[in-house]
Amino acid sequence: MTTGTDDLYATLGVARDASPDDVKRAFRKLAMEYHPDRNKDEGAEARFKQINAAYEVLSDPEKRARYDRYGAAGIGNAGAQGFSGHEGFGGFGDIFDAFFRGTASRRAGPQPGADLRATMTLTLEEAVFGVEQEMTYQRTERCPDCNSTGQVNGAARPECPDCKGQGELRRVQQSVFGQFVNVAACGRCRGEGTIVTDPCKTCRENGLRRVKVSRTIKVPAGVDDGSLLRISGEGDHGPRGGQPGHLYVELRVRPHEQFKRAENDLIYDLPLNIAQASLGIDIDVPTLEGETVELKLKPGVQHGEVHAIRGKGVPYLRGSGRGDLLVRTHVVTPTTLTKDQKALLAKLAESLGTPDVPEDPSIFSRIRDAFIP
Repeated sequence: MTTGTDDLYATLGVARDASPDDVKRAFRKLAMEYHPDRNKDEGAEARFKQINAAYEVLSDPEKRARYDRYGAAGIGNAGAQGFSGHEGFGGFGDIFDAFFRGTASRRAGPQPGADLRATMTLTLEEAVFGVEQEMTYQRTERCPDCNSTGQVNGAARPECPDCKGQGELRRVQQSVFGQFVNVAACGRCRGEGTIVTDPCKTCRENGLRRVKVSRTIKVPAGVDDGSLLRISGEGDHGPRGGQPGHLYVELRVRPHEQFKRAENDLIYDLPLNIAQASLGIDIDVPTLEGETVELKLKPGVQHGEVHAIRGKGVPYLRGSGRGDLLVRTHVVTPTTLTKDQKALLAKLAESLGTPDVPEDPSIFSRIRDAFIP
């Protein structure tokens, strides 16, 4: 039985009958505490080496059995290297990577596909009420002839002989500060760990091909010009079975001949002649649905007045209800008159007299009154 300061169980702070999971949890906790990137205290580096050396033995059932039976002599230098203080991190980088990066290799697995962006043009009616519209675009998809492997008939790709399937090459260098491990992606397999020996004729070992696809895009009611829709999983497929990216659809809304939009309200400009504005009128106003709504205007309508017709605007994109239809009056002064019309207007002007100037509540009138006596 091994005891004392070089006891690997004591180094990890676990009992000799600790389960593999207990050993793993103890290592994770201590490695996080003493890793040199996190802990700059004196002695943290040496402690980290001890922790890694202990875990290298106790996580291996065969090495642990020899250690339990013969002590340090049963594992040779495996248990002593980490305690000597003369060895670098080279042998333990993979252990730390395995826990805190998810794998002993630096390869992150199949890469996801790229996101795509497309533009869809809508009428104002389609933007306000929603629409389902078909869109055609190009994207990369997995090659069906090789099932995205790049090999003829979808055969399995053999392990890269240069990196032994790791996808990376490691080179240990010695310096005055100890050992350093340089890690670089394998140039032969481009970091994938496998190589193509019999290329697929369809995709030329790429595993992907460019195709034209059509998708029905559901546009919700209430979108506005410049809105962006995300269609999950409809972007480019990733190489070697990687997840597809997303399709982002930017919406463009064409101007309408009659209506303008102001957030969730619609604006309609209603032209009136001077007689209609003076006498008042019950008039039918068009709506975006194609129907009409009666609007009652009292006598004396002024140019630029706004009258709201509730609930005839744009639906709220989040929530229920709709905005309003805002009817803005435009009193139109005639530019051409017949002889009789001129005579009638002359009599009307004489009977009305010169009107008083209405009070101007604008900031300009307040400035004028402040400076002009």
